[in-house]
Amino acid sequence: MSSRHSRRSSTPFHEVKTSRLVSEKLSELGIDHESGIALTGIKGYLRGGQPGPTVGVIGELDSLRVLEHAHADPETGAAHACGHHCQIGMMLGAAVGLMVPDVKEALSGSVALMALPAEEFIDVQYRWGLHKEGKLGLMAGKQEFIRLGAFDDVDMAMMVHTASTDDDSAKFALGGTSNGHVVKYIQFIGKAAHAGSSPHLGVNALQAAMVALNALNTQRETLKNEDMIRLHGVMTQGGAAVNSIPADVRYEGRVRGRNAEVIADANNKMDRCMRAGALAMGAKVNIVTLPGYLPMINNPTLMDLFKGNAVELVGESSVKVYDADRNRGGSTDMGDLSQIMPVVHPYTGAATGTGHGTDYIVQDYVQAVINPAKAMAMTIIDLLSEGAGTAKGVIEEHTPTMTKDQYLALQSSRLTEELYEGK
Repeated sequence: MSSRHSRRSSTPFHEVKTSRLVSEKLSELGIDHESGIALTGIKGYLRGGQPGPTVGVIGELDSLRVLEHAHADPETGAAHACGHHCQIGMMLGAAVGLMVPDVKEALSGSVALMALPAEEFIDVQYRWGLHKEGKLGLMAGKQEFIRLGAFDDVDMAMMVHTASTDDDSAKFALGGTSNGHVVKYIQFIGKAAHAGSSPHLGVNALQAAMVALNALNTQRETLKNEDMIRLHGVMTQGGAAVNSIPADVRYEGRVRGRNAEVIADANNKMDRCMRAGALAMGAKVNIVTLPGYLPMINNPTLMDLFKGNAVELVGESSVKVYDADRNRGGSTDMGDLSQIMPVVHPYTGAATGTGHGTDYIVQDYVQAVINPAKAMAMTIIDLLSEGAGTAKGVIEEHTPTMTKDQYLALQSSRLTEELYEGK
């Protein structure tokens, strides 16, 4: 896909052009679909010759904002520094392969083709605003699809993510897990005053934020390496003008970790540090914690099926399988889905550079799009052929970590807002 096409994608819940493009392609293929799910998401169906289970094939619509990227949109800064555009190509490619009449007729079940928004949990203030306006319940694509019931008729799901060959030499990599996280939107509230003549009459929200972030850095030695805790964020607003004491300073951050328990502990530490900054300056701080992602669980049977097809395409030596507890450190809302149904989330090595960096470029589009599309289509054939016996076995043998209702209750409990007044 060219850089011109990469500019069609945008940041979370803004993926209007990309969503329209996917809808057009599905229409060209004659695939009935629904648009506007979770604002910009799409879901269509391929029906096999006989009824049976439904397998979801997922692609992600959004991109990152990396202003200096060679293919960044000059207006929005949106750039595919994570390869989500390849996922959309894979999904459509798998659909094309499965639409061959003899193949489609041999399937006992359906394939749900799903293009989802907002996996990269950025633009937190914007998402929080959509939630407060009642336009979103949960604030990421798969989370909201789950809440809205768009996965209710899906029995299992798969997607493939591009990876940098600098990080992993394999053409396909399977297994492992991911960090979970919660998301922070924090506003320090001070009092404006003339920065030259009367700074003593103001309350400096920027200084409160600086104290808070310095305090947060002191917490790092309290965190265990094996818990994979990551505390990070960006200042999105630092004040209104250089000659006015900053009264409104905003921070968007993340608390990542291996499991819910260590995330909760680290989140409590972050909140303490935010309050400490407000207390030091006599400011206020509004701390919003948004329900983020849960760790990834790859279904063993789906992994084995996908591995066999990947080996057939690229050879045994080009396929790696990692232990279930191998943690890459990042997070994905595919982890949320994996808590309530069987999923598989392999990686394909097809890019160079650093993920989410200015130098991340997809170099091999055969390996980035065509081979993963083939591997997913082949895996679906394995699942849904011969009466869908294999798919039915996956469903019978799988014990989800939680039900949909339990998942929604958990995420609801993680959404909190606190206004702390430092006095």
